[in-house]
Amino acid sequence: MALYAIADLHLSFGTDKPMDVFQGWSGYTDKLEKNWNALVKPDDTVVIAGDISWAMKLQEAEADFRYINCLPGHKLILKGNHDLWWSTRTKLEHFFEQNDLSTISIIHNSAVRVGEQTVCGSRGWLYNAQTAEDKKIVNREVGRLEASLQAGEKLGGKPIAFLHYPPVYDIDCCSEILDVLERHHIEDCYFGHIHGNQAAKRAVLGEYHGIRMHLIACDYLSFCPLLVRK
Repeated sequence: MALYAIADLHLSFGTDKPMDVFQGWSGYTDKLEKNWNALVKPDDTVVIAGDISWAMKLQEAEADFRYINCLPGHKLILKGNHDLWWSTRTKLEHFFEQNDLSTISIIHNSAVRVGEQTVCGSRGWLYNAQTAEDKKIVNREVGRLEASLQAGEKLGGKPIAFLHYPPVYDIDCCSEILDVLERHHIEDCYFGHIHGNQAAKRAVLGEYHGIRMHLIACDYLSFCPLLVRK
């Protein structure tokens, strides 16, 4: 029962916003499906850390979720900044149940035990100017991450943090998010959001403040889920 991770699928089967127009993304859904099928087994789990679908409304995302649902393994999804279709937990879970999307679950103020690991996380936030709106969003995301990590502690297992935004990028650091990770003794943090070779070079990867940072954006991984734990 392995644990994998990936982010930024940016699917658009139900909307007209193909990623193929960007360099390196041509035919990426076929590549992703091929790589996923070659690695992930039915009893494995894959965390998808945000920016899942370009849909604006939940109903528009149905085709994207059917694509995900047909891939092997159970999927744990987190919200990204482009996931404007995201609704309340109740509405999302009802939508998944109503459409028989049985392999998809939500991480939102919650955690899920996967073998000896516990999946925790939130969207996060990254900013370089602390406006009033920034502070409001950060406080909300800190609360959600805290709730998730506390839920994870009740489940036991080794907590692993998944965010959509990197807690550190170039010279910018969301210290409030980083403080939560440090206080809960998180050793590994996985995040997406960053695209392109130059952007990836500015990401802080490897150990930072005792936390190993991992970039799992879809294109950075060459459209192949990353093994987190066997």
